[in-house]
Amino acid sequence: MRLIIGGRAQGKTALAQERYPGAVIWDEFHLFVKESLLKGMEPAQIWEEVLKRTEAQPDLIIISDEIGNGIVPMDREERRYREETGRLLCKIAERAESVERVICGIPVKLK
Repeated sequence: MRLIIGGRAQGKTALAQERYPGAVIWDEFHLFVKESLLKGMEPAQIWEEVLKRTEAQPDLIIISDEIGNGIVPMDREERRYREETGRLLCKIAERAESVERVICGIPVKLK
């Protein structure tokens, strides 16, 4: 499994498609987390879904926007969403074969 992170519209998906043609891509992971939390799922359940998908597709590429930078939202649920997404991304990064951050279309290898 690989993880690609970066800001919105920085070229994450294009990089994944170019570098890993034919790979299974799970794009906008951060939105999956948000939707899951809104449906009442707990972070542990979301993590189980991540494990299930990565076991089924070991070459899976997970792409997520970095959402923890910038202004802290006043809304409690928005803060929770950002925090849980960050924690899940840390767990994914720990297990990932590689982690890259894309800035202005330029990948920076983190792991």
